[in-house]
Amino acid sequence: MPATAKTYTIREAAKISGLPESTLRYYEKIGLMEPVSRDASGKNRVYAEDDINRVVAIACLNATGLSIESMRQYLKNRDLGPQGAHNQIKLLEPQEKHLEDEIRYMQLRLKYVKSKIEYWKAVEAGNEKRIEASRQITYAITREMKLPSFAQTSK
Repeated sequence: MPATAKTYTIREAAKISGLPESTLRYYEKIGLMEPVSRDASGKNRVYAEDDINRVVAIACLNATGLSIESMRQYLKNRDLGPQGAHNQIKLLEPQEKHLEDEIRYMQLRLKYVKSKIEYWKAVEAGNEKRIEASRQITYAITREMKLPSFAQTSK
């Protein structure tokens, strides 16, 4: 590493990546990351730019919900370049589907909360028509979420 190259402490690496220091140490321990250089005393980790780039990549993979084993496979495939592309696609497509499903269910949960707010506003106003309309909307959302039918009568 050139003498003028920027280096980072583990605290700075954690801040940049959003991962706790303990997670960075763990990922290094299990081999998800290459061992990080140490300072002259041999105690403190010294992260180079390449280390930071890998930490950020791992943090992004972690944020998608990939398992440690899948992250490990992704990083191996990445190192293969074009030869690893097919395996990357096979690895990432199911995760893409999983995230799309999560987004859909989060949107449904948000719609549910909004319908409950509307319901309680109608209750507060004593507006029976709005109360019934809110119940129907809530029931439709619970059907879409594939919840049991008893949810139709829930308040």
